[in-house]
Amino acid sequence: MKGWEEVVAFACALPEVEMGPHFGTMVPKVNGKSIVGPSREADSFGVRVSSLEEKHMLIETDPDIFWETPHYANYPAVLVRYGAEDPDERVQLYIRRAWWDRLKKAQRVKYGERP
Repeated sequence: MKGWEEVVAFACALPEVEMGPHFGTMVPKVNGKSIVGPSREADSFGVRVSSLEEKHMLIETDPDIFWETPHYANYPAVLVRYGAEDPDERVQLYIRRAWWDRLKKAQRVKYGERP
């Protein structure tokens, strides 16, 4: 992902995603819940993850892509660097997972297993 516009385009291509306000900024949401958001940190955006354990695993295994600041320390979201080399497309995977995690039960049945 090279910039916020590319993140938004990818997230909005997922089923049932709409743009909505989040702390004064329009972000991709499903069922009124944000999937990703712009960061106060330069050259990064935030993506929700399922747990703090998952976040720490991402930061530990791919620190060139995933990171955090003290602001996000106890929150299940990780910062993602724009333009980071991502040959396995893990960033897209975690955006899809953030989308799936916010689906309702009937939507999960409709769209299948968690990516």
